Amino acid sequence: MLLRTSLQQGKNNLRPRLLRCLFSTMSSTQPPRVPNLIGGSFVDSQASSHIDVINPATQEVVSQVPLTTNDEFKAAVSAAKQAFPSWRNTPITTRQRVMLKFQELIRKNMDKLALNITTEQGKTLKDAHGDIFRGLEVVEHACGMATLQMGEYVPNVSNGVDTYSLREPLGVCAGICPFNFPAMIPLWMFPIAVTCGNTFVLKPSEKDPGASVMLAELAMEAGLPDGVLNIVHGTNDTVNAICDDDDIRAVSFVGSNTAGMHIYARAAAKGKRIQSNMGAKNHGVVLPDANVDATLNALLAAGFGAAGQRCMALSTVVFVGSSKSWEDKLVERAKALKVTCGTEPDADLGPVISKQAKERICRLIQSGVDDGAKLLLDGRNIVVPGYEKGNFIGPTIISGVTPDMECYKEEIFGPVLVCMEASSFDEAIDILNKNKYGNGAAIFTSSGAAARKFQMEIEAGQIGINVPIPVPLPFFSFTGNKASFAGDLNFYGKAGVDFFTQIKTVTQQWKDIPTSVSLAMPTSQKH
Repeated sequence: MLLRTSLQQGKNNLRPRLLRCLFSTMSSTQPPRVPNLIGGSFVDSQASSHIDVINPATQEVVSQVPLTTNDEFKAAVSAAKQAFPSWRNTPITTRQRVMLKFQELIRKNMDKLALNITTEQGKTLKDAHGDIFRGLEVVEHACGMATLQMGEYVPNVSNGVDTYSLREPLGVCAGICPFNFPAMIPLWMFPIAVTCGNTFVLKPSEKDPGASVMLAELAMEAGLPDGVLNIVHGTNDTVNAICDDDDIRAVSFVGSNTAGMHIYARAAAKGKRIQSNMGAKNHGVVLPDANVDATLNALLAAGFGAAGQRCMALSTVVFVGSSKSWEDKLVERAKALKVTCGTEPDADLGPVISKQAKERICRLIQSGVDDGAKLLLDGRNIVVPGYEKGNFIGPTIISGVTPDMECYKEEIFGPVLVCMEASSFDEAIDILNKNKYGNGAAIFTSSGAAARKFQMEIEAGQIGINVPIPVPLPFFSFTGNKASFAGDLNFYGKAGVDFFTQIKTVTQQWKDIPTSVSLAMPTSQKH
């Protein structure tokens, strides 16, 4: 199996305890069991129920992930709680050095991580490398935490009185991850949290947990102490346990709106901080003055990359005026994309994550046709030689879509471009702003005035100007809004540091001369 191959290739670089655990159940008939990580030890769960991790290109069972028991979950939280006092008092420079070593180990093990991601999630190897690298950038940013976590100081706010603020860690934090970025999303979460001085309980997606386990092993090899990072697995019960546990102070989530709003409501009811990145319907507005070749290539890459399974996928194109004539060229270029297993060297896009996901995507495509849209390119019946059992959908383009159609209102999360028309730039802006989601939007134009108007008037949180997927680098924050985000503080960047810390304000006064007692409210006025 590919997972076994990736682990075997990594044998010289990954520490023996993980390999012993992962290989303990390997045989010709039994897939390996994915371990929990509790208090620094990878341990086989005692759960009676497991979920098969399926290679979406072959339907091969590559591993089994446990439904972590309640006792195991409590043990993971307890380990994080016990590790917190020592870790929070570890010098920030020491915590930074762990991240410096961690990023070095990620680079060394990039190929093994990418192979595991492609095996479990299906994206191409090149895209898997990008998945890891975008997460690696967050780790690199965490290496400067001493500067990011600085407080503020004002001397002599009153006679002989100074005030300063500190940013301190919260305690035990948790992360709940989606399937579409098995490396990047965990790396959005725990490196910032632990470098701020928190401890962490991570729940990877049950569909592709391998990368999280490998990253955790590398983090411990980098010097992360036992109990600072823990991993539990499961589905609804584990998610609810995270929301309900009184020792968990903050929860990070990326995934669907249904799950995200449930987590936001349930965890907030227990007084926790929540950051919840959810669904999207990202639009690209094409003006007639845009560069044709650059724009068409951008639409293909942003719409069909990762088989459309990105929260920042550019899934909707709004052609303004005469730019609608570009649809035919878009279709011809989409036909040239190679759909196959992600490990094939010429693959442009791989399978979608599951048979259920494929069925849902196909249903939404058909709903567009039933509602009167025109199917310019239909990828539903594609057959990939050698991978006939795979969950493949070829590039699909639907034209003449209107805002009332289900294929527009729903996030399709597949390799489907929905094409709309607007008679004017203002009409295009109106279409975008009426959509409930607000993750991102892009404009393709050669006009600075049009770009500035778009930037100022569009309500989405991340704007691309001739950039199809405007995901900021980690010194900024991921700033989706409207129905795409719930919470007050976004992921990574300054907002991410603020999310994982709390402010303590200290006011101090040192006087050598005794003063008389006054019961009046203290003020800054000198009497």
